[in-house]
Amino acid sequence: MNFSEILQQIGENERQVITIPAGWTQGRALFGGLTAGIAYQHGMLGVSTQQPLRAMTLSFVAPLAEGELELQRVILREGKNVTQVRVDLLQNNEIGLSALLTFGASRVSKVNVTDTPKRTIPTYEGVPDFPKTPFTPEFTQYFNYAVTVGAMPFSGKAEREFGGWMRYSQESSPIDIALFLGLVDAWPPAVLPHLSQPAPASSLTWTIEFPEPLDPQFKTDDWWQYVAYIDHASHGYGHTHAQIWDKEGNLVAISRQTVTVFG
Repeated sequence: MNFSEILQQIGENERQVITIPAGWTQGRALFGGLTAGIAYQHGMLGVSTQQPLRAMTLSFVAPLAEGELELQRVILREGKNVTQVRVDLLQNNEIGLSALLTFGASRVSKVNVTDTPKRTIPTYEGVPDFPKTPFTPEFTQYFNYAVTVGAMPFSGKAEREFGGWMRYSQESSPIDIALFLGLVDAWPPAVLPHLSQPAPASSLTWTIEFPEPLDPQFKTDDWWQYVAYIDHASHGYGHTHAQIWDKEGNLVAISRQTVTVFG
């Protein structure tokens, strides 16, 4: 079942249960980008369409598994311009993911700083996809990757930048926030190239911001640019920030993560 088909299970009820099929795990847990997309989709359905998502903060509290997943949505405050929403994903009556979503309508303002420099990174053409190994997470079957910045995961190369190009491999539809969240989190943590052999790593917290609403002219199977930078990494934790651009080099999102690494 593709990402978009899983999202189609989500309705407008504040509390509901959906089913997560096999094929979307990373180790013993569900792929975090999938659960983030589910949390957004559930939160969005409780908010006016005139207020696009401006920022989302997620805490990956405990591993979530395939099977039934309970969704809970609470509107913390609904204002004229801004609405704050909390979404929790639960299994066995325990929270596995908690998300805070901020939606905000556009306003007239004298502040206008939009000339963000475009990022140009080496092309994806001719770059091989991630190799399929016993250590490659299960969910990566739904994505294509081209590493053109930094080194491959587990190559033992201590570089601070890591990234390249990414896209969905098995579906083509206009991009939306839920699908975009899956795409962004599909990229491996930037600390993995520092390791010389496979070791577990996962997101602990994730904040992502959207300067502008996503342009629906772009699709899930278009190539998207992603580059992450390691701000600091020690004692089993890495702190990174990333920027994501569309295929034309326009800034789409700003992301920051705290990751755990067991190696």
